Amino acid sequence: MPHLAAGVLLVGVCAGGTVWWTTSIQDRTPTLAVARPVTVGHVLASADLRAVDVSASPGTALVPAEEIASVLGRPMATTLGPGALLTPDAVGPARLPAVGRAIVAVGVKPGQFPPELTAGTPITVIVTAATQPTTTAAAPVAGTTWRATMVGVAPAGTDQTTVVSLELTSTDAVTLAQVPAGQLALVMEPAGGDR
Repeated sequence: MPHLAAGVLLVGVCAGGTVWWTTSIQDRTPTLAVARPVTVGHVLASADLRAVDVSASPGTALVPAEEIASVLGRPMATTLGPGALLTPDAVGPARLPAVGRAIVAVGVKPGQFPPELTAGTPITVIVTAATQPTTTAAAPVAGTTWRATMVGVAPAGTDQTTVVSLELTSTDAVTLAQVPAGQLALVMEPAGGDR
């Protein structure tokens, strides 16, 4: 008798598990995700996207996989990494910079920045001592700092200079742009923490 009761209980648990599993699978919908890193302004191609099955709450704004044609050939409004789900707001005109902010490009060489920098990383920009006397009176002095956010990184060219795009206040961007090449260091700060 106890073996019979255990057998009936086991069948009931297996049937319940099957029902739960099939209902949870049925709530998933094919949604577009980023297959490789894409930056602001990048024009989407089919190789940039992949379909993933996602279970999302009602009202969550995601791009269904069957609507891939609506995003192909359009520019990215934000920077996304591999695996990020594509939302309608992520595609379209660039959302950077915001009012009162600006994006400035600076050239840095190996040793002047951590190689782990990626888009969205908070950083502190520091003016370092000049290696040669400068004739620019308006250039900030050594030790001057600014807080910024990484927007993008262009790999080093033949001269080993990496171009880093930084978002900061408009006033700070104008001042930072006056710093001579080779006189900056970038310091990576904790994400979401106090700087």
